Amino acid sequence: MSVTKGLEGIVATTSSISSIIDDTLTYVGYDIDDLAENASFEEVFYLLLHRRLPTYSELEELTAQLAENSALPAEVLQHFKTYPIHDVHPMAALRSAVSLLSLYDSEADVMDKEANYRKAIRIQAKIPAIVTAFSRTRKGLEPVEPRKDLGFAANFLYMLNGTEPSSIEVEAFNKALVLHADHELNASTFTARVCVATLSDIYSGITAAIGALKGPLHGGANEAVMKMLSEIGTEDNVEDYIQDKLKNKEKIMGFGHRVYRKGDPRAKHLKEMSEKLTKLTGQAKYYNMSVKIEELVTSQKPLPPNVDFYSASVYHSLGIDHDLFTPIFAVSRTSGWIAHILEQYDNNRLIRPRAEYTGPDMQKYIPIEQR
Repeated sequence: MSVTKGLEGIVATTSSISSIIDDTLTYVGYDIDDLAENASFEEVFYLLLHRRLPTYSELEELTAQLAENSALPAEVLQHFKTYPIHDVHPMAALRSAVSLLSLYDSEADVMDKEANYRKAIRIQAKIPAIVTAFSRTRKGLEPVEPRKDLGFAANFLYMLNGTEPSSIEVEAFNKALVLHADHELNASTFTARVCVATLSDIYSGITAAIGALKGPLHGGANEAVMKMLSEIGTEDNVEDYIQDKLKNKEKIMGFGHRVYRKGDPRAKHLKEMSEKLTKLTGQAKYYNMSVKIEELVTSQKPLPPNVDFYSASVYHSLGIDHDLFTPIFAVSRTSGWIAHILEQYDNNRLIRPRAEYTGPDMQKYIPIEQR
């Protein structure tokens, strides 16, 4: 057996959901640039589930289903109040709440296609409510009920802040949701597929995926980028900070990607939104710092920025707490996880790779009194 660390370059399955070919990301054959500029998140969710864009009536129906299923059970809302709030990372809260949700879904363990589709809608609808309700509860605020007259992106910002967002805020957040919706066989998606390949339920698959996304080498990178920007503080400090990192061969978060060589195609869209939003909110220094960091890093290393780099300043400009950046990633990526879970069920085979053994050989048991 030959070993490939991290399964790099290994093709583990076939999929009709998304592709990364020659540094181009597509969802069901639609270029991410086309979708980021034109599509709503609801359209993208439908696309990932059905492998085609919805008609007007189909989009209306999906939007109504998401709105109808967006409220959380009272027991889940109450559960947030039992958490040791100041010590709980929102990703841990999200992971626990999704697992808890399954206890209040009478179809949680019903595995036919129709039931799984209904659960898919319910889960996607409720993920934003979990993130926003936890965020408000830990601040001593009451959760805000979702509004049925708002779209998915606008509703999230409304439930988070309690005020209706501006059109540019909705545009920025919708774009971020579209860009993060799926990304082929990334770590959390692979985790979800491994989980449900045992024929475990969809809630278990999503919970497992959240656990994988929590790590700083996956979803936690954008939070780490904002921490870096906060540490740097001002544009004048950028060069010394970055040169010191490069000199000491320290990792600079938000740069490089396992599957892109020329650059992450999603990054430019968030860079544009970062410029608009930081200027609008009087926080242009974060965009300017980010551009300066990008110039310094790329002038010395072949590492262009990835989707996490500029998403940090976008989310900060929307007034979102820094430790919510990764849960927001999950709000969007749930759509991709769901699509991959349903695809795994449709053509399932238990995922069970092998490992090359590197331990000692042919040992003999020694009675404990002789050790």
